[in-house]
Amino acid sequence: MPFAKPTAFAAGAAALLTLPAAQADERVQVLTSFSVLADMVEQIGGDHVEVTSLVGADSDAHVFSPRPSDAQGLAEADLVVLNGLQFEGWMSRLVEASDYAGPTVVATAGIEQALGEAAHADEDEHGHADDGHQESAHDEHGHADDGHEENAGDEHGHDAHGHGEPAEAAHDDHGHAHDGLDPHTWLDLGLGELYVDNIRDGLIAVDPAHEADYRERAAEYQQRIDALDAEVHALMDELPEHTTVIIGHDSFSHFSRAYGVDFLSPAGLTTESEPSAANMARLIDVINASGVHALFHENMTSPAMIDQLSEEADLPIAGTLYSGALAAEGEASTWLGMMRHNAWLLHDALAAEDAAHEHADHDH
Repeated sequence: MPFAKPTAFAAGAAALLTLPAAQADERVQVLTSFSVLADMVEQIGGDHVEVTSLVGADSDAHVFSPRPSDAQGLAEADLVVLNGLQFEGWMSRLVEASDYAGPTVVATAGIEQALGEAAHADEDEHGHADDGHQESAHDEHGHADDGHEENAGDEHGHDAHGHGEPAEAAHDDHGHAHDGLDPHTWLDLGLGELYVDNIRDGLIAVDPAHEADYRERAAEYQQRIDALDAEVHALMDELPEHTTVIIGHDSFSHFSRAYGVDFLSPAGLTTESEPSAANMARLIDVINASGVHALFHENMTSPAMIDQLSEEADLPIAGTLYSGALAAEGEASTWLGMMRHNAWLLHDALAAEDAAHEHADHDH
C-alpha cells in the first residue's frame, strides 16, 4: 500500500538547495552505503548519476570496515545516501575521517510516520494492529526488538553536524542498534515510497537542472514497486496462516509484518551475533513444535548455522534469501529482483512442503 509522502526530508531539502548544484553536463557523484541503496539511486537517477557503493553485492554491511580509500571517495562525492536506523554504525566515523561536509540523504527519514500508517492500515483490514511475527532465539522470550525506534538524533534523522546519521544509540562494536527499530525496512515494498521520495528529493536538491527527469523516473519506479508489492501479497496469501521460516539472522521483521510470514532465527539483528548451543537447542525445539518444513540460507551470512540446524532437525534447505545485500548477478542483482526472488522462493518452497505434508497426513 502506498504511503503519503513523508515530510521529514523537507526541512533538510531546503538547506540542500543552498549548496552548489551539479553542472548540467556532469553526472552527479553519489556514494551509497550499500548495494540496495545503490540500485535505488541508479533507478531514479538514470544517466544523470554515477553511483559508488561502499559495501558491494553479496557483502555484509554489518561487519564492514571502511578503508582510507573509502574516506577519499566520500570526500569527493556530491551526495551521500545511507539507510539510517543505525544500520551503518561505521558511517559517522567515516564522515569524520573524510571531512565530508556535503548533503546526506537518510533514506528512512519519516519512517515512524510511514510505519504508523501501516499499522492503521492493518487495523482497518484485520481489526487489529499487526506488530510483525519475526522472533529470534537470542533473548529471554525469543522475541526480536519491540519495533520502537530510539536514537538521539533530531526529528529529521540528522545529527548535529547535518551529516544525516543519527547520534549513536545503544549498539555493538559496529554501531548496529539492538534496542531500536529493525533497520531492514526495504524488505517491505510498501515502504518503497519513503525511499523513492527521499532519494528523488536529494537528487533534485543537488541537481535541480534535471528535476523533471528525476520526478518522471521516480514516478515510474514507484509504479513498478506498487505492482510488485501486490504480487508479493498475492503469493504470500497463498501460504498457510502463520507459516514459519528459519533464517540466519533477524532481518525479515518488516517482511513479516507486511506479508504475514513468521520468521525465526538463532541470531540477533546483526550477523556478528553467534548463537549459543543452548539457543540452538531451543530453536530446534521450536522448529519441532511449530511444524517448520524448510530452512533458508541468506546470501551475506555464513551458512554454518543453518547447515547445522538442517542436520540436527532433519530439514531441507530450500534455497537462499536476500536481505541486506544484492546478488552480484542474476535476478536478485536489483532491489525489485531481490524481492521477487524472495517471494517466489518462499512461495514455491513452502507451498510445496505444505502440500506434501497434507498428502502425507491424508495417507495416514
